[in-house]
Amino acid sequence: MPIPLYEADRLLLIAGPCTLENEDLCLEVAEHLASLRERYPQLRILFKGSFDKANRTSLQSPRGPGLEKGLEWLARIRGKFGFPTLTDFHTPEQAALLAEEVDVLQIPAFLCRQTDMLVAAAATGRTVNVKKGQFLSPYEMRYVVDKLEKAGAREVWLTERGTTFGYQNLVVDMRGFHLLKEYKHPMIFDATHSVQMPGGAEGTTGGKREFIPALTRAALAAGANGLFVETHPDPANASSDGPNQVPLKELEALIQQALDIWQVARKYA
Repeated sequence: MPIPLYEADRLLLIAGPCTLENEDLCLEVAEHLASLRERYPQLRILFKGSFDKANRTSLQSPRGPGLEKGLEWLARIRGKFGFPTLTDFHTPEQAALLAEEVDVLQIPAFLCRQTDMLVAAAATGRTVNVKKGQFLSPYEMRYVVDKLEKAGAREVWLTERGTTFGYQNLVVDMRGFHLLKEYKHPMIFDATHSVQMPGGAEGTTGGKREFIPALTRAALAAGANGLFVETHPDPANASSDGPNQVPLKELEALIQQALDIWQVARKYA
């Protein structure tokens, strides 16, 4: 059985492009993450990327390379750089296939209450990262956790990605980390999806990446154990979520801030 991936003495960083657009992009981002791993041993880095963006605003929006090609690229990244890998899935049947190559299976926010998805992910024995739905309070996540635990999930992570607030906006209630801590699983802050403006760019998702550093600092001060950050060398030309991805060249500055706050916050955990 695989050993747990979370290590309490290192900041968990899940990072990569929103979509696995092409192999060259994956390699470029992974090489950058490998350089960060060398300079910041306090990080526990996982490479993430979606093989299928099944929840696009428009039918015309690109969705990604598909399961077969996506798995091939993720396996190549893991083999070349040694990163554990994470990807999301969208039907229960995909879980077992992904578990053959991927270390962490992610339940998308809109599917976080789907019992068949949760049970299928737990059954693989892989780590399960479940995103709190934009429509759920931290209190309601206890039922999601209960399903995963009773289904035998080996390792569970809970990711906060903001709550729907009015039209085309999200807000992060920092009290949520205090409440989620009750469930005794690592808590991750999704720094990039939390600044989304869903459907707010005339048929695509908009975003306000300028708020990412401040929200990241606040979340870690509030008790988050890790970060989920989508990053791209050229966000303006990314195939999805460009407005809220961190430019790759700016990622290190964000990580430096995150580590500073995380190290102080641990004294008061």
